[in-house]
Amino acid sequence: MPEGDVVYRTAERLRDALAGKTLTRSNFRVPRYATLDLRGQRVDSVGSYGKHLFVRTPSVSIHTHLKMEGEWRVFRPGQRWTKPGFTARLVLSAEDAEAVGFALGQVEVLRRADEHTAIDHLGPDLLGPDWDAAEATRRLAAHPDRPIGLALLDQRNLAGIGNIYRSEVCFLCRVHPATPVAEIADLPELVAEAHRVLDEAAHGRPWRPLAYGRNRQPCRRCGTGLVVRLLGDDTAARSERGIYFCPRCQPEPGRGGTSPA
Repeated sequence: MPEGDVVYRTAERLRDALAGKTLTRSNFRVPRYATLDLRGQRVDSVGSYGKHLFVRTPSVSIHTHLKMEGEWRVFRPGQRWTKPGFTARLVLSAEDAEAVGFALGQVEVLRRADEHTAIDHLGPDLLGPDWDAAEATRRLAAHPDRPIGLALLDQRNLAGIGNIYRSEVCFLCRVHPATPVAEIADLPELVAEAHRVLDEAAHGRPWRPLAYGRNRQPCRRCGTGLVVRLLGDDTAARSERGIYFCPRCQPEPGRGGTSPA
């Protein structure tokens, strides 16, 4: 699933393509909005919050979520699409650009005044201009017994982290992902590291994973083979994905040393 940095950069591309321009075509390929026509409306702005994207006109906010396989691509008018047309769920065209949302997991059209309803349940946006580290820390600490590897993935605590960056943050902080939140020695520092990592990924070079996807490869710190494990609890087991870590640098809670691979 695309994470906050990917969504942030996607919003930048859509902003460059559409912001300040008048729509010459809109094609909603979802039944609920099949008859909606936004031709003639000016795109006021494009923005993101966590993993959510918003394209705003004076009257509505088009809310999309990429989910697992969604992607926005921008083309020149008349340019052949580089993904199958049957996967397109939304097309927004201006005079000099055509933005196509492929395999979008969610397409929703909201009144501008109601845009907040799509994100009210989320924690602070790690890449937002009003990022609130103290609030993110408070939300994490409100569930002291939850493993940090699950807590970081919960968008109600802080918005933008997915499976890649929870692995990376835990690795960088030398914290085993099964460690209960209450046992994190410096929770504000871990939150600050999450913000630093996602900000660097969004604004710098493409992130080079230190732990994610490197099962059985040597740890870049100590050389121990990295492992991947599932964390699970009653609320997350069905959607849980593997988290990568170093069993030496990130000892299992209660062991205090190297945990078995």
